[in-house]
Amino acid sequence: MEFNCSSPRTIPVVSTFANPFDNNYDDTNSLTGVNGQTRKPIALWPGMYHSPVTIALWETRSKTFERFLDPPKDAPPQSELLTKTPKQSRTSILYGFSADHILREQYRDPWNEVRIGKLLEDLDALAGTISVKHCCDDDNTTRPLLLVTASVDKIVLKKPISVDIDLKIVGSAIWVGRSSIDIQLEVLQSTKETSDTSDSVALIANFIFVARDSKTGKAAPVNRLSPETEQEKLLFEEAEARSMLRKKKKKVEEKKEFENGEVNRLEALLAEGRIFCDMPALADRDSILLRDTHLENSLICQPQQRNIHGRIFGGFLMHRAFELAFSTAYAFAGLVPYFLEVDHVDFLKPVDVGDFLRIKSCVLYTEHEDSEKPLINIEVVAHVTRPELRSSEVGVHIPFRVIASP
Repeated sequence: MEFNCSSPRTIPVVSTFANPFDNNYDDTNSLTGVNGQTRKPIALWPGMYHSPVTIALWETRSKTFERFLDPPKDAPPQSELLTKTPKQSRTSILYGFSADHILREQYRDPWNEVRIGKLLEDLDALAGTISVKHCCDDDNTTRPLLLVTASVDKIVLKKPISVDIDLKIVGSAIWVGRSSIDIQLEVLQSTKETSDTSDSVALIANFIFVARDSKTGKAAPVNRLSPETEQEKLLFEEAEARSMLRKKKKKVEEKKEFENGEVNRLEALLAEGRIFCDMPALADRDSILLRDTHLENSLICQPQQRNIHGRIFGGFLMHRAFELAFSTAYAFAGLVPYFLEVDHVDFLKPVDVGDFLRIKSCVLYTEHEDSEKPLINIEVVAHVTRPELRSSEVGVHIPFRVIASP
């Protein structure tokens, strides 16, 4: 399978050290925009310090994004909802790793594969662009919606992703509720041996965005979605079923009661932990306390990490969480871990510029069905801490699953 870079819907990605889009600067360090109006250079927009993808995406839709940077004051909300198709929001980006050596080095990990954390950041950026394209009404007199990443349903890695072969990410809106949008993204990488389209899918992710009125902060309705092809209809039905399952699961968790088997298992684990604490000399040498697998990072959220709405970019949070989870698994297993999936990402609280963020991780449990390749489940929690208020809240919760293999 060959990627056609000349397609109008395919956005080429280049290294941040050579931005081909900003070639029309004038002496006042500004760019000439639509109808001859002066606008801020793309390189000075929020989020330009994340990855080359952000620059490519924002330049492609600069006219739309400028409304978010400087929304009309006291403008009315969108008066009439539109009906759009998945095709209208479909967007793809192309990483020319085989030809762009600088871009390749920006994404290379120590094992000559793509840095998954950096890719998660790009996926969130692309999902955000797709949500904007679906919600846009092309009316500059109305106020734009506030679109935020609510959660990520699941991210599954199907095969290793090489940094030496061109990579493509394709995504579109696949389901829409009243104020939520389900976006599916596929990371594609093919070789001569895997020319079939289905075999080229390396990673699948489902992002859920919610819309808020930028003035009132309340939930706002979004444009309707009308699938056209059989594949689009199938994805729509699957996403709708997942939405219903999430609502049902939420109600069940509010009334959750442990079954006898689960209670017995929990009691056994707690009893084993008490032996470690009270009689360490008699503890099982093949076990370890959960607290002894704990790692933590702390940082102050900087303006360079903000998104178009001025809050910390969700992709940046996932990037930092992944790299801490990877380090935790590496230190625990003594082997290079291989990422398998993210079960579910919950963005519980907004993270703002200047917030003190504490990202904590630990190994929750392991599975030994294959003793040579144990599965390691890691939980990462990001706490938004405000020392001056003496408060701390959970902002992001992400469970990772990796495999340790020699």
